[in-house]
Amino acid sequence: MKIIDTHCDALLKLQMEQAKPSNKASISRVADTFDTSINKLKQGNVMIQFYAIFIQPELSSDQKWQYALEQIDLFYREIVGKHPEVKHITNWQEAQQLEAGEIGAVLTLEGADAIGNSPVKLRHLYRLGVRSVGLTWNNANLCADGVGEPRGGGLTLFGKEVVALNNEYHVFTDVSHLSVAGFWDVMEIAKYPLASHSNARAICEHPRNLYDEQAKAIFAKAGLIHIVFYPPFIKEGKKTATITDLIKHIDHLCGLGGEKQIGFGSDFDGINQFVTGLEDASKYPNLINELLKYYSEEQVKGFAYQNLLTHLPK
Repeated sequence: MKIIDTHCDALLKLQMEQAKPSNKASISRVADTFDTSINKLKQGNVMIQFYAIFIQPELSSDQKWQYALEQIDLFYREIVGKHPEVKHITNWQEAQQLEAGEIGAVLTLEGADAIGNSPVKLRHLYRLGVRSVGLTWNNANLCADGVGEPRGGGLTLFGKEVVALNNEYHVFTDVSHLSVAGFWDVMEIAKYPLASHSNARAICEHPRNLYDEQAKAIFAKAGLIHIVFYPPFIKEGKKTATITDLIKHIDHLCGLGGEKQIGFGSDFDGINQFVTGLEDASKYPNLINELLKYYSEEQVKGFAYQNLLTHLPK
C-alpha cells in the first residue's frame, strides 16, 4: 500500500553530516543509512515524503537564513538531483500525477525562525518549493510561541501575516509545535491547517500532542492530523512503544470524527527512539498489516495516503 509521510528531518541530518570533515566527499553514502534513505522509502512503498527545513534555535539570527538555504541546496543536490525517480512537488497537482516507481518530495518549513520578520524571504521559500509552513518549533520566534515557551502566547501580527500568505499561496499552515493560544489563532484564519506530526493528548499527556477540542477544530476546518512515531508522544513517560500503542491514537482520533483526515508524520531522522517494528521507512508494511486487522482496506488506504490527497490545498 502506498504511503504519504508528512514529516522527516533528513535535511538537518544531511547538513550536520556534511559539516563533519570525514563526510565531505561521501555524503551520499552516509545518506544511504538514514531512516528515510531512498532505498528505504522504496521498500516501504512511500509515494510522497515531506522534508522539513529545520533551523536549530541556538543559532544566531544572522545565521538562520543561510542554514535554511543550505538545507534546500542539499535537498536539490542530494535528494532530487541524484535520484531521477524522486520528483520535487512544487504544486499540489503534481502530487496527483506521480507515475509508478516515482517518489514525490515536498519541502516544508518547521519553524519560521529562518525568515525573521521578512515576508520577502517567505515568498522566496514558496518559489523554491516550500508547501507547508510550521510557525514555530518549541521555542518562541517573531511569529508566535511554541509549546516550550512558558509564556504561551498566541500569534503576533507578523504570524498572522504568514498564515495569510500561506492561504494566498495554497500552502499548509502546520500547527505541530505551536502553543495552544497560537493554535486557536491559526484556526481562526488558516484555510489549510495541518498537524504534520502530532498525537492525541487524551491518550498521551504531552505538550506536543493535541487536546480533543483542538483535533475537533482541525477536522471541522477540513484539516489533517498526521500521527508521529516518537514513543514519548505515544505512551506517556515511555521510551519504547508498540504499533498497537500507536493505533490507539488513530482509534481515538477516528472517534472524534477524523477517520478521513488522519495520516502519518513519522519524524524519521529526527528521532532516536522508535516504535518496535517501525524503526525506519522500510518498515511501513508492518504498520499497514497491523492496521488491516482493525480497519477496512478503504479506511487504511485513507490513513496511508488518500486522506491527504483528498485534502490538498486548492
